[in-house]
Amino acid sequence: MNSQAVSTAEAPENLAFDLQDLFKATPRHPRFLLPLLQDIQFRYRYLPRASLKLVAEHLGIPESRVYAVATFYKALSLTPRGEKTVKVCLGTACHLRGAASVLDALSRNLGIPPGGTTHDMRFTLETVNCLGACALAPVVTVNDRVYGQMTPGRVAELIEKESRHEAD
Repeated sequence: MNSQAVSTAEAPENLAFDLQDLFKATPRHPRFLLPLLQDIQFRYRYLPRASLKLVAEHLGIPESRVYAVATFYKALSLTPRGEKTVKVCLGTACHLRGAASVLDALSRNLGIPPGGTTHDMRFTLETVNCLGACALAPVVTVNDRVYGQMTPGRVAELIEKESRHEAD
């Protein structure tokens, strides 16, 4: 990745200028669409709508193709996301061991529904089908940190710990 994420959800007023370094470092070939979108996502924690047009122009492809890729991959978002992404596994093992209760507790504690982002832009809450850590079920991740055998009673402690942790 080429840059650190910005601390606000707002894209700069002069987005084209701000993205110049990414465009200079990215060859003008359609095969670089996804990596370029990933770099922009990393920088802003979402894809500002105006960036889609700029990417299309840079790569010489239709804006509709850029939009199709941006909306196909769950890792990409067209809406601002929090500094930290909390993922709750709802796979079979996690489901059987109470993941739905953990999700409800996280949603209540953060004050947002699954798919939502807190007003202070600190947390985004998501559900996933599998995190590949079934032996630790139910599993929650916060960015790259894994929290296994999560319970609704441990949710407040998790949020407190992550609130003190620097943004990744």
